[in-house]
Amino acid sequence: MHSNKVAIITAASRGIGAGCARELVARGYTVSLFARSPGVIDLAQELGGIAIQGSLNSSEDLERLVQTTLNHYQRIDAVVHSFGDPSRPDLLDITDDEWQENFEMLFLSVVRMTRLVTPTMQKQGGGAIVNISACDSCEPDLATPFSGTLRAAMEGFTKLYAKRYRADHIRMNAIAPFFVADSMEELAGWNVPTDLMWQQPVPYQEFAKTVAFLLSDDARWITGTTLKVDEARSVCL
Repeated sequence: MHSNKVAIITAASRGIGAGCARELVARGYTVSLFARSPGVIDLAQELGGIAIQGSLNSSEDLERLVQTTLNHYQRIDAVVHSFGDPSRPDLLDITDDEWQENFEMLFLSVVRMTRLVTPTMQKQGGGAIVNISACDSCEPDLATPFSGTLRAAMEGFTKLYAKRYRADHIRMNAIAPFFVADSMEELAGWNVPTDLMWQQPVPYQEFAKTVAFLLSDDARWITGTTLKVDEARSVCL
């Protein structure tokens, strides 16, 4: 069996997913990266891990990701469920197909992946999963309808799973940021406040440190919670 801890990270070709991959490798993890973009292959080579191209909306692609990871490393210790940014249409302009597509990406992919990795984590005696949410999950914003509705469901699943599998020492938490980016230019088209706490969004690498904490043994008593990284922007505690 592979000696390092092994982490699966989705949407890992750039942004939050790539930041988490770099941070976890710096902390001694081996990574299995997943994304649609071929750039995920280059990042995996850079970090000494493996990459699988595919879609979060495909149960077959997720099965291939988990099985390939087990074939290479014989273990899965951590999962970071990261996502691309959903589109931002006007509320009643959203079609049924668009709701279904985003439901599969932001919610059902978490359920499917968790179903796949849980038996391995049970056999290993534990594991940790972090779901990337957003601060609008508890205060929906008309500008981000998919995030404000479907990530709320994700956080509900996070709590239920944590209750169900805490006896197996498998922890699941969510983390809900405000804006995460390495530069303001990346946020073109977003309504970014002028009073950000440090006059900038949270850099990917800084955000990844909090994700890494939730995966670590330092957080072994924390499960079923959603940690806000949002400058106190959301109204719920």
